[in-house]
Amino acid sequence: MASNHASLQVGGFVPFTTVDYPGHLAAVVFCQGCVWRCRYCHNPHLQPFDGGRWSWENILALLAERKNFLEAVVFSGGEPTAQACLPWAMRAVRDLGFKIGLHTAGIFPEFLAGVLPLVDWVGLDVKAPFDERYDRITRKKDSFDASAESLRLLLASGVSYELRTTVHPELLSPVDLAAISLSLESLGATPTNIQPFRPEGCADSGLVAADRAVGASKQPHPAL
Repeated sequence: MASNHASLQVGGFVPFTTVDYPGHLAAVVFCQGCVWRCRYCHNPHLQPFDGGRWSWENILALLAERKNFLEAVVFSGGEPTAQACLPWAMRAVRDLGFKIGLHTAGIFPEFLAGVLPLVDWVGLDVKAPFDERYDRITRKKDSFDASAESLRLLLASGVSYELRTTVHPELLSPVDLAAISLSLESLGATPTNIQPFRPEGCADSGLVAADRAVGASKQPHPAL
């Protein structure tokens, strides 16, 4: 986890979105840094903890100008819970009158537990069944333990949430998806929302090539 800094490290900012916080007009703050290396990540430039490219103070000023238009601010990434100053950033945004959304992979469950009281909605990634199959996506050993515990904490908190699973056929099979569904059902969670793999920005050339091959095979054959 990144050390505590006076200002949030921000790698990107979207001033307006209708899709990142369901039912709300929102802005998105992309937090810099992530300790996982998911093969299908389409934001690999957000993985290094390099200080980011945006001034947090400037973003707060922009948000203050838009507080009569926007309803919420979503902290995405990267992995927002990798930054120790996230609670302070959330409080600063809430002081402006915004609802708080959080996109997370559940990498740091103890930290997530601390920020859940500040959050109105969470989008949690469920990357695979909660077993060793997680590791082939995140490329970190036993990563499923953290994600499963984060889900349990989220369910216990009562905070509104949405689960999302990105699917590439080389990483998740129909059997894997069925296992995810059974795991979520056993925990009393809502079903996960399936998201197709996005080749744009992905640094894994093998996954991109396989996705293109699948897409080409689905193209209609020219009439003879």
